Formats: sequence, structure tokens, C-alpha cells
Amino acid sequence: MAAQIAETFGVDWPHLTAQVISFAIVCTLLYWLAYKPVLAMLETRRQQIAQGIANTEKINAALAAIEAQREQIIRAARDESARIIADARAAGERLRVQESARAQTAANRVLERGRQQAALEHQLMLADLRSEVGHLVVETTAAVAGRVLTPDDQRRLINETTRQLKAA
Repeated sequence: MAAQIAETFGVDWPHLTAQVISFAIVCTLLYWLAYKPVLAMLETRRQQIAQGIANTEKINAALAAIEAQREQIIRAARDESARIIADARAAGERLRVQESARAQTAANRVLERGRQQAALEHQLMLADLRSEVGHLVVETTAAVAGRVLTPDDQRRLINETTRQLKAA
């Protein structure tokens, strides 16, 4: 039955066999000379792409780590600068308070010296005034009484005048 079908369609077995063998030889040559090198090239290209993707992932991971480290360094620098600024402000405030206290102390010393000097001058002026008033009283009394007062009279009048001035 297969032979009848082949005769019906006009199959020439020797030509068919030669064509099948020729086709097999061409397919084998194409496989070895074209298809296998193309497959090898595609495999190499696939490996290069995979390696490129892996390298890209490594680079991205490294960049992320570097970015995190950069952020950490920036954060640390900000913290350090804030601490330095706070320390400088605190030192400035301490210095201001110290200088203010020093200036206040110096001003108080100057005021106290001025008060002492004024009190001393006041006492000297009062002593001069008493002495002068005593002499004026003695001279006035001598002029009014018309006589020369003895040293005891002069002392008594000066002491009495001084007591009255102190009481006033």
C-alpha cells in the first residue's frame, strides 16, 4: 500500500534517497559551520549581559553604601558643627558674664574709692572749717570784748564752738 501511494504520486526512490542524503549533509554542515558558532556567540553574549547586570547590581549596591556613608559623614559633621557652635556660645556667655562681673567689681572699687576719698575730704574740710570757725570766734570775741584772750580762753571757745557745730 505504501508502494502504491508512492507510485501514484510519482516518487522516484533513488532521487528521493539522494535528496535526503544531500539534505542531511547540508543540515549537518549548516549545524557545524553556522548554527553552532551562532549559538556559541549567543551564549557568550548572554553571559556578558548577565555579568553586566551583576556588575550593575554591585555598582548600585556600592553607590548606595557610599551614599549612606556620605549621609552619615554629613550628619556627623552637622552634629559636630552644632556642638562647636554651642560650645562657642557657652564660652562666649561665660566670658561675657566674667567680664561683666570683672567690670562690676572694678566699678564698685572705683565707687568705693570715690566714697572714701569724698569722706576723707569731707572730714578734712570739716576739720579745717572747725579750726577756721574757732579762730574766727576767738578773733570776733576778742574784737567784741576788746581785749586779748588767753590761750585757755581761746581753747575753751574753740571747744565750745566745735561741740555746737557737731550738735548742729
